[in-house]
Amino acid sequence: MTSVAGLAPPLFSTPTPTGQGKALILSSLEQYAPMGYRNQIEQYLTNAGYQVTFMKDTNITVNFLETQLNNYDLFIWRTNVYSWNHTTYWYVGELSTSGTAQTYASDISAGYLDGTNGIIGVSFGWFHTHFGKGSLANVKLAILVSSESLNLTPILLKAGVESIIAYYGDFSIYDDMVDYGLRVVFSYLAEGRTVQNAVQSTVMLFYTQRLQDPLDSFYIPPIFNEGNSTLTIKP
Repeated sequence: MTSVAGLAPPLFSTPTPTGQGKALILSSLEQYAPMGYRNQIEQYLTNAGYQVTFMKDTNITVNFLETQLNNYDLFIWRTNVYSWNHTTYWYVGELSTSGTAQTYASDISAGYLDGTNGIIGVSFGWFHTHFGKGSLANVKLAILVSSESLNLTPILLKAGVESIIAYYGDFSIYDDMVDYGLRVVFSYLAEGRTVQNAVQSTVMLFYTQRLQDPLDSFYIPPIFNEGNSTLTIKP
């Protein structure tokens, strides 16, 4: 059996530049599906000169998403989706309580937010309503690790995000290969490659491995990049 550890370039150690940028990792369902390869991904970001903040579960609130993302140069949002009343929702992490029902009453009434499963979910309509033109102009790169996140890219690009890596189709973050694929992407980004090159190289790496061992390696990362394809995360 082929080990996935053989797929990605090794971690490297370089002096950490200072004052380069701020990176945020949001893992909305960390208590249920811990983020794999988190330490390696954080190390890649640190090596590229970023101060990394990690947030998880209930610490991630609707208000935080709306008001704080623009304070970061780069953010990763890792979550799952669900459907309710013919609407797709992305789990935030914040719990649905009587207090949040009152705080977000108008958005819940409009169907933009939902708390059916005990954790608040945000819909496409919520993003469309709360992220106007230029509201995320400070964000250079957003990575949306969830099913159907490609659907959110037009809104975020209009809001000012320079470049986006998103996922298409349906999958679950419980699949460890999703996190491993993300690690591979960041191994390339940390080398100074462009967003497009990092995405294409990651897909090709898995595809090549699949051709070599079709019975063992079946996963191809369902990732795509939008926006500025020539963006790099290193100075």
